[in-house]
Amino acid sequence: MPRTAAIETLGCKVNTFESELIGESLRGAGWRIQDSDRAADLYVINTCTVTREADRQARQVVRRLVRRNPEALVVVTGCYAQMDGEACGRIPGVDLVLGNDRKLDLVRYLPDLERGSLPKIMVGDLNEHVSLPAGILTGFDARTRAFIQIQQGCNQGCMFCIIHRARGPSRSLPATLIRRQVERLVINGYREIVLCGVDLGAWGEDLGTGPGVPRLPALLRELAAQDEDFRIRLSSIDPAHIDEELIELLAQHPRLCPHLHLSLQSGNSLILKRMRRRYTAAHVYERVARLREAIPHLVLSADVMVGFPTETEAQYLDTERMVQDLQIAYPHVFPYSERDGTPAARIPANRQVPVPVRKERARRLREAGKQVCREVLYSRIGAPVRALVEGERGGGDRDGWRARGADYLPLTLEAARLDPGAFVDAVVEDVHRDRLVARVAA
Repeated sequence: MPRTAAIETLGCKVNTFESELIGESLRGAGWRIQDSDRAADLYVINTCTVTREADRQARQVVRRLVRRNPEALVVVTGCYAQMDGEACGRIPGVDLVLGNDRKLDLVRYLPDLERGSLPKIMVGDLNEHVSLPAGILTGFDARTRAFIQIQQGCNQGCMFCIIHRARGPSRSLPATLIRRQVERLVINGYREIVLCGVDLGAWGEDLGTGPGVPRLPALLRELAAQDEDFRIRLSSIDPAHIDEELIELLAQHPRLCPHLHLSLQSGNSLILKRMRRRYTAAHVYERVARLREAIPHLVLSADVMVGFPTETEAQYLDTERMVQDLQIAYPHVFPYSERDGTPAARIPANRQVPVPVRKERARRLREAGKQVCREVLYSRIGAPVRALVEGERGGGDRDGWRARGADYLPLTLEAARLDPGAFVDAVVEDVHRDRLVARVAA
């Protein structure tokens, strides 16, 4: 019987893609991949470290899996492993801590790990080396959507963020490898390709200088030129990278989803400056106005932080107003949390926003986002939609098939039988809870 391995993934879509690569390499070495809720011979925990809470969750997951099978090999990798390998190594039952510089090379370390001839902590300098995808991934557990990493690392040093240290400097994957990866996944039946990276809009900046250097719009144009029936979504983008070329391409090419997830953080220019972001609130308003002029049916989501040190009530209200004005239907809201190792954590306590105020502002902003989302959903009634079927019938009083439009809005499709992974044409007839309800066209 083949030995079994389970991979637990925390954090971002880049981690999701990298976990799939690790799983594929394990399969190639004869391991059978299974869910982590069963006892396995090997557990791989791919961690996140974006907040202290993420670190706590990672430790909790490791301990849970060690309890599940105390005899298993346990490998901790990812961003928490990179930033605090010693803390990961102190967790009882952990056999190996592997930094982001080596995470995709896990398989070749396993024989030495089993012989007990490896150091427990293997975390290197990301300025010297980092694991980048070199092979082609054939599939994901889900059969409708696939994530493809096109870029790694970040050259920015935002006051609240540690990820540029956990992931290293920005590096772009070659366009030829990305194109081959898209082709393989589309051939294997995936109808939505999500391009992801730590600083996605920076793709191509490190590939050379001067005229002719490829940039994200050029890559999108090349990927969208393929003949198969699929769509491309961007996972996240900094407002500083939304230029005219990108806007025109999104507006003109039907294969590119009319949805953007903005790495926004705040709606107040002074707070953005103190965060060391690359844009002002006025720039965001201007870029979104241009986007909506070119793509009237665009749907926006965004990462938004509240309670950053020195943020006043008036400055918070600028953020709430921006969510409403720009119709950000899905704000991913999180209260600022002091993160050891970041400049913001060193700001004096008398300039920190009290934790209860942070939590209350986060609650208020989520409520504002829910109201925007309702308005966006109801505005779609009567509109045609081409939806990607995601799953089988759900429960509740409006049974149907789960699906999602290119604009990211979730749908319940009323039909007797649909095939997950297929595109269907439908007409929106109602809104139920937080989903559109649509009738499949005859």
